[in-house]
Amino acid sequence: MTESSSPLAGKVALVTGASSGIGAATAVALAGAGAAVAIGARRRDRLDALAAELRDGGAHVLQLDLDVTDEHACTAAVARTRAELGGLDVLVNNAGVMLLGTIVGADTEDWRRMLQTNVMGVLYMTAAAIDGMVAQGSGDIVNMSSVAGRQARAGAGVYNASKWAVNAFSESLRQEVTQRGVRVGLVEPGAVATELTDHITQPDAKAGAQRMYTDMVPLQAEDIARAVLYLVTQPAHVAVNEVLVRPTAQQR
Repeated sequence: MTESSSPLAGKVALVTGASSGIGAATAVALAGAGAAVAIGARRRDRLDALAAELRDGGAHVLQLDLDVTDEHACTAAVARTRAELGGLDVLVNNAGVMLLGTIVGADTEDWRRMLQTNVMGVLYMTAAAIDGMVAQGSGDIVNMSSVAGRQARAGAGVYNASKWAVNAFSESLRQEVTQRGVRVGLVEPGAVATELTDHITQPDAKAGAQRMYTDMVPLQAEDIARAVLYLVTQPAHVAVNEVLVRPTAQQR
């Protein structure tokens, strides 16, 4: 490969929530650009299949049994990545759940799952990675948010809250490390055809979300992976801090 076709040659990336959807597509995109890739998730069988695909394409891959709600697991994942792949240049905080539903009559376990995964998972992984990036004077942290981090609506209150938290955290972190060579990027997808709607526990909310995905041509995971790749392959003096990507037909 030429340098232009391998802009991440010599770089190491870690992707959370890599067992399916956006995470898996992002790992494929980063590996295709030349990076060594650590892939983390809880579903080991899915990771095995993805790792085999990446290795068949010539990538250097590290599989991580990773639950981002466990702070010690996050710290260990970053440490293993640095020890076994030789560093860490790109962290993609992709792991997340979308348990839509009304606040009235909610199962608060859904709230705990979203806040622990969508918010604390991002914080734990960032805490594990950021000191090393600051020390080396370079690095990219890409946080996966949502259009729901911009627009609150009935039936998505706690999911909205979790993604607004990711947006606020990302901007604060950006201001803290931007003069230390570390870039912070935020990707905000609209409707993407992934497994997220399958896990919604409120029947009406689940049906409503699935109707939305059938009423338009949704984004594919690969569309979001291209956005991540765009962020992390800019010249060192260029920081693309926020990318909002919707299907053409999505109104809000």
